[in-house]
Amino acid sequence: MPYEPMPFALRTERLSLRLWEESDAPGYRLLVGERGDATPTLEEATEEIRGARESAPGRGIHLLTLRRHDRAGFLGYCGLVIGRSNLDEPELAYELLRSAHGNGYATEAATAVVAAARATGRERLWSTVRAWNTPSFRVLDKLGFRRDHSTTDELGEIVWSVLELA
Repeated sequence: MPYEPMPFALRTERLSLRLWEESDAPGYRLLVGERGDATPTLEEATEEIRGARESAPGRGIHLLTLRRHDRAGFLGYCGLVIGRSNLDEPELAYELLRSAHGNGYATEAATAVVAAARATGRERLWSTVRAWNTPSFRVLDKLGFRRDHSTTDELGEIVWSVLELA
């Protein structure tokens, strides 16, 4: 692998970011349900988490769950994924439970993940966001991403933003 692996845990002023654990399955189920997708069973969610944990070391990039230091409870995730891009220039991805919106958690977590991505030796990150998702664009703007181009799929417009790390 030409890049250093991303750490399995990061810490910010308020947040702990760590690799998924099976105990995150109920929070993951809630997150999927909130986005309007069919909520996976507890067994399905647990199996997805197992798969993510097993594949993380080989890819060197992954999603990390978010929790506050001073409270128990799953808030969402943030990390790097291949998504619509590739392993050399992965996508920054984040999603939070609605109850966690509006607190700056996405920006705080994404700032730590971008720093970790830079430390892997990568030179560029992407992010793809639906055109209607104004809060996600605010996060990306704070991180220094610039809008690059748009594509469409069966659900509508996807805006591609890029961040040069070098």
